[in-house]
Amino acid sequence: MELKLLSQNHFFSTSTSKKKESLKAPTGYVYVFGESRLKEIAKLIQELAPPWQKESLAQSKKDVLHFVSEKGPVWIISKREWPRVVSHGGQLEDSVYSWYRDQLGSLVSFFKAYHLKSFRVELSHASPEIEKALIVGLDLAAYSFKTAHEADPYIDLPSIHINKAGVEWDHSQIKKYQADALAINWARHLVNLPPNLLNPTTFQEIAEKVFSKRKSIKLEVWNANRLEKEGMGLHLAVGQGSQNPPCMIHLRYRPKSKSSQAPVAFVGKGITFDTGGLDIKPSSGMRLMKKDMGGAASIFGMALWAELTNYPHALDFYLGLAENSVGSRSFRPSDVLIARNGMAVEIHNTDAEGRLVLADVLDVAVTQKGKNEPSTVINVATLTGAIKVALGADVAGLFSNHDELAEELSIAGQRAGDLNWRMPLVSKYTQGMITPFADIVNAVDGFGGSITAALFLEKFVRQKPWAHLDVYCWADKAQGVYGFSGGNGQPVQCLIEFLRARV
Repeated sequence: MELKLLSQNHFFSTSTSKKKESLKAPTGYVYVFGESRLKEIAKLIQELAPPWQKESLAQSKKDVLHFVSEKGPVWIISKREWPRVVSHGGQLEDSVYSWYRDQLGSLVSFFKAYHLKSFRVELSHASPEIEKALIVGLDLAAYSFKTAHEADPYIDLPSIHINKAGVEWDHSQIKKYQADALAINWARHLVNLPPNLLNPTTFQEIAEKVFSKRKSIKLEVWNANRLEKEGMGLHLAVGQGSQNPPCMIHLRYRPKSKSSQAPVAFVGKGITFDTGGLDIKPSSGMRLMKKDMGGAASIFGMALWAELTNYPHALDFYLGLAENSVGSRSFRPSDVLIARNGMAVEIHNTDAEGRLVLADVLDVAVTQKGKNEPSTVINVATLTGAIKVALGADVAGLFSNHDELAEELSIAGQRAGDLNWRMPLVSKYTQGMITPFADIVNAVDGFGGSITAALFLEKFVRQKPWAHLDVYCWADKAQGVYGFSGGNGQPVQCLIEFLRARV
């Protein structure tokens, strides 16, 4: 199989013209209201709905109305009433953006069902959040792994024409929304790639193709020899059982305009396949382990987003890449390894490998000097199954040593519909990580596995303001904007919102 890159095409056009465009039949029609405009909705029902449906539609309290008119299928979307917030300060509720994104994105599944050639979207009283939801939602829903590498990945989908009731579009803003969608889809696409195509070496090749000619990003690769020279014994050990050597990719983003803000550093776990090592996983636990590089995939997408949107502040992106394989050179339980920061780590479980790679790469990030010294470091990792048991697949576990940073990320996640929930760093749990043979063990048995994993990482951030997102990065079934099970781009939308709020 040939490894191909994700196309950047978009399949919709925008218009402010009141003149109706000539559209080939059959055509679908979507009317999106940013406010509850009951009179306008009632008028549409009377004009377009079949006679036998008019009364029931007029009496319906649903936010999404659907019927088939003489012109073609029609959807009317308007959030009539937002539910009253009764708990958690609204942190786990839909935002305006996330609700409209999922409703509008879900329409893409109807395109083929109705054999539509075109789709017309009419926006009325729509806020910027709804405009963003429309464009991002459509692009996310239209992504297909099987067609993503083609010259026209949307060839089987109808053309979409978006009209904004005579109001002029801000095309620079549209490009930013498209950049959001592309960053998320890149993260999804990398996770979806099979492990026979994506390994540390081919991941590096993709990064070089995407970033080597971009003016605001400097790409640097630390190969196995450089990792050894830097004393990154944990990272090296994880990858030493594979024929594909480990590496670290550093994408240093510096905007054209000078900024006085210190960089924010992002670190992503990139285990391109995880067998569990000598503590091998059962077959049921190994089937989805191509997604164990979801953290690195999300950080890759973030770097692309920063460059496409000309983000005004300095950022650093680190991808810690390795393949945790079984072989004669695989690292073993009870091995004692020396980390880049000098800490001796005893291996309790070779399936707790992601935190080892992250530990060494985090130390690289937090020890940058001068103007490159980060103010904040955030790592993203598909680190523990325990966090999914606690929070489910849709909510990331958030650990942080800094309350203000944690609050920023929580707010960003809710606004972006890319949720997280803060978990405790229970310091006394580190007692279970004590060993007579080293400074610390890499894992402990028993409960609280996501907490002890986070506590391990905290040992390597040198008191910098730090957050750790323990994510799943996968949609188990088709829902909302996701038309099939696969990579979902978690937590790219949260991190984009986090950075935008800092401008």
